[in-house]
Amino acid sequence: MSPQPGKRVRHAVVGTGARAEMFVRALVHDHADTAELVAFADLNQARMDAHNRWLGELGHPPVPTYHAGDFTAMLTKERVDVVLVTSVDVTHDQYVVAALEAGCDVVTEKPMTTDAPRCQRILDAVRRTGRRVTVAFNYRYNPLHEQLRRLLAEGAVGEIGSVHFEWLLDVRHGADYFRRWHRDKASSGGLMVHKASHHFDLVNWWLDATPVQVYAAGRLFFYGEHGRRHGYARDYDRAHGCPAAADDPFALRLAEHPRLRELYLDAENEDGYHRDRNVFAPGVSIEDDMAVLATYSTGATMTYHLTAYAPWEGYRVMVNGSRGRLELEVTESEFVSPAAAGALKGAALHGTEAAAEGGGATLTLRPFWSPPQLIEVDGYSRHGHGGADARMTQVLFGGVPDPLHRAASARDGALALLTGLAANRSFDTGAPVRVADLLTLD
Repeated sequence: MSPQPGKRVRHAVVGTGARAEMFVRALVHDHADTAELVAFADLNQARMDAHNRWLGELGHPPVPTYHAGDFTAMLTKERVDVVLVTSVDVTHDQYVVAALEAGCDVVTEKPMTTDAPRCQRILDAVRRTGRRVTVAFNYRYNPLHEQLRRLLAEGAVGEIGSVHFEWLLDVRHGADYFRRWHRDKASSGGLMVHKASHHFDLVNWWLDATPVQVYAAGRLFFYGEHGRRHGYARDYDRAHGCPAAADDPFALRLAEHPRLRELYLDAENEDGYHRDRNVFAPGVSIEDDMAVLATYSTGATMTYHLTAYAPWEGYRVMVNGSRGRLELEVTESEFVSPAAAGALKGAALHGTEAAAEGGGATLTLRPFWSPPQLIEVDGYSRHGHGGADARMTQVLFGGVPDPLHRAASARDGALALLTGLAANRSFDTGAPVRVADLLTLD
C-alpha cells in the first residue's frame, strides 16, 4: 500500500523473533513520516515485550501486543493497513490469508511459505480478495544484483545460455540453521526453500524467465549426527548452562548476546523453544550440501550449489551468453575467526553488521574478442545485505519509486518457492521434477 499525502500507513508485525527487528526499526526510525507501527502479535509475550523495550531505545512508545490467536481481532481493532509476517515459515500462509481476507495488504519474509498446497492457498486468496502480497526478497535491491540485471537486459552477453551459481555459508552462519527451528524441514522447507528461494528468485528476475524442470541431489553431510564421524561432536543437547559446550566453536552463547538473551533465553519459560541447540545433535532433517540443475522457459539452464559448512562466506554467479560472459564474485567473510565462531552473522544481527573478517565484491564483463571489463557499482556496502535492506524498506515503507520493479509479488514468491520444492522432491525420488506438476500458475 502506497502512502497517501498526510496519511501514514498502519502496520502490524506478526512474529517477533529476531528477523522482525530490521522491519521494526525501518518503520519507527527510518520511515516514520510515511509508516506507522501499531501492534505486535506473537505466541510469546516475552518476545513482544522485548521489542517494546527496544522501541523505547528508539524514542518510540510501546505498541499494543496480541496473542497470535487474536490476530484477526487485532487487525480490526488497530485498523491495520499492512501486515508484516515474520513468523516461522510454515505459519506464513495462515497469517497471510487471514490478513488478505480482512482487507489488508501483506509484506512477508521469504520464503512465502513452505509447500505447494500452502502456496496455492495464498495465491487463491490474492485472487479472491484483490489485495497485494509482497515477498521481502531483499537481494533484489542489492546494487550489485541490480547492475547485473541491467547489463543482462541491455544484452551485454547476448542471448543467455546458462548460469552457474554457487553459494557458500560459512561455519558460523551455516551452522546457525542447524541450531534453531530451521533444522526441521517440516517447519522451514529445508535450505532449498528457506535460504535458496532468495537465490532462485534472483535467477528468475535476472533471466526474466520461469523454471520448468529441476533435477537435484542433496544430503546431510556435515551437521547432525555426522559430526561424530568428522570429529566435531560434543555430548549436549543445547549450549546454555552445559559444560560440554564450553569449548565448542559451534555453540551459540545466548547469555553473551543481550538481544538474543531477551528474545530467546528469557522467553523460554513461555514456549520451551531452545535457540541454541547442538548442531550435531540428533533430529536434523534438512540437508547441508545441495546441487541443482534447472531449466527455464527461455531454454537457459542453471547449475546451483549450496554448501552450509564452508570456511568462508560468499557467492559466485557466472552468466554465459552468445556475446560473452558476466561474472560476479562476492566475499562476505574470508574466514571465520575463532573469536567470532560462537557469535552470529545472522539472526538478531541479520544484515546489520558486517563480519569482522575481510571481504569485497567484483563484477566483471568478459565480451568476446575484447579484454575483460571491471564494472564499477555505486552504492554497494558490506552492511545490510550489500545496502539492500535500506533500499528495500524505502520502497516498501517510504513510497520511493521503483523503476526496476524490484518488489516481488505473490507470483514471484511462488516461482522462487517452486524451484526449491522441486529440488526437495528430486532429492527424494532421484528423478527430474517438472515444476508444473507441483503447481500451475496462470
